[in-house]
Amino acid sequence: MEGVLMTAHFGSCLCGTVSFEVTGDFESFYLCHCQHCQKDTGSAHAANLFSHSATLVWQSGADAVTCFTLPGTRHHKCFCKLCGSALPSTQIAGLLVVPAGCLDTEIPMLPTAHIFSSSKAVWDEGLEDVPKFEGLPG
Repeated sequence: MEGVLMTAHFGSCLCGTVSFEVTGDFESFYLCHCQHCQKDTGSAHAANLFSHSATLVWQSGADAVTCFTLPGTRHHKCFCKLCGSALPSTQIAGLLVVPAGCLDTEIPMLPTAHIFSSSKAVWDEGLEDVPKFEGLPG
């Protein structure tokens, strides 16, 4: 692919121990509302980018990356052993899954879709009407 520029995305964990580069493009960006994603993010949904062609290179802290697979399911999560931040996963052969929040560079696309919406948290409705603060409210 000489002469072809590949898109580069950079990311890291919260404590800065782990850093990585993803080279290539993402095909999809899903907001997953399944109960497993709610549990492992502690939030209303997970926000993950997917690619069948991009490559992942750990730039630092590869030894601090660990992965967990929920027994009896295809649900898995890779994270930093030190701070717990979600990190990219290659647990499914031929598929790179990158949590959107761990990227330090701008995400080049809007979410493709909400998935597992039948499991959506009850409190994840009408959020546009909730008051907004630019920082922690006093």
